[in-house]
Amino acid sequence: MATPLTSLVGVRHPLVQTGMGWVAGPRLVTATARAGALGILASATMTLPRLREAVREVKSRTDAPFGVNLRADAQDAADRVTLLIEEGVRVASFALAPSRELIGRLKDAGVLVIPSVGAVRHAEKVAGWGADAVLVQGSEGGGHTGQVATSVLLPQVVDAVDIPVIGAGGFHDGRGLAAALCYGAAGAAMGTRFLLTRESRVPDAVKARYLAARVTDVTVTTKVDGLPHRMLRSDMVAALESSGRIASLLRAVRHAAAFRKQTGMTWAAMLRDGRALRHGKDLTLGQMLLAANTPMLLKAAMVDGRTDTGVMAAGQVAGLIDDLPTVAELVENCVEQAAALLTGPAARVTAPGTPG
Repeated sequence: MATPLTSLVGVRHPLVQTGMGWVAGPRLVTATARAGALGILASATMTLPRLREAVREVKSRTDAPFGVNLRADAQDAADRVTLLIEEGVRVASFALAPSRELIGRLKDAGVLVIPSVGAVRHAEKVAGWGADAVLVQGSEGGGHTGQVATSVLLPQVVDAVDIPVIGAGGFHDGRGLAAALCYGAAGAAMGTRFLLTRESRVPDAVKARYLAARVTDVTVTTKVDGLPHRMLRSDMVAALESSGRIASLLRAVRHAAAFRKQTGMTWAAMLRDGRALRHGKDLTLGQMLLAANTPMLLKAAMVDGRTDTGVMAAGQVAGLIDDLPTVAELVENCVEQAAALLTGPAARVTAPGTPG
């Protein structure tokens, strides 16, 4: 299924596995690349040495293209860009809009730049700065999210920019891929759907929580780090929602200390990242430290299997998923279903006045 995305990146299918923190490691990315889709390695929770190891691990297992997701506002973003260039990574994916300078460095080195955005104006900005494609996520998507649904946001972005657009938020099968292509997108990206595959490193007990979820079991809260975050309802989310300012501050300090130990970051760097994550607003020390809540609360569930002390980022499609295919099965089924819908009998519409 050839599209501008497959031509640009060199993959066989217009599907993207998003860079989910603690989830999108070498095993999942390798399986995605081998299946012919674009796998994105999540790097925000990795140290620089661990990121280099992870990149080399994927490269040792497949020669297919893959990408690495970066925090554009991270203090060491420039060092991570250097690493991608040195290691010959095909795609640099960004969770926030990267600077013009970072885009320029990557493009000069032959690395494709695909930022993720949640608004038309952000897509226009990165396109103007030279981004090769843009991934646009509607409010249905898991993790940090906006307020505009994919069905409204995606066609707006497609009309606004002249680079390939990848739709995300609410997709989990071939019907979603076909819909994204019909909106004018060059492909579809999925997070929760790839999380719920056999190659995903998420503990089985946590996967079971996702599979049992209904659409109404997915909610949005600002109590993790102050930003809207879509996740599964749980006792932990309820506790976060009801906690007061002192409890939130103590939790933020504890998680910040744990995140510092995990990543090797300094306190000063974490505070700068916390401020950058919130777009430079005038914030208290506690509010900036809250930025460390997200990775550590996610790690508790996604790595340690502790759903009682962690949170589970989830797109609304979690309520529609009830199986755990291999990545190869998922990609093949999505592409076959989309192709059948776009070219098969189900796609044929009788014109007005034509005998049935």
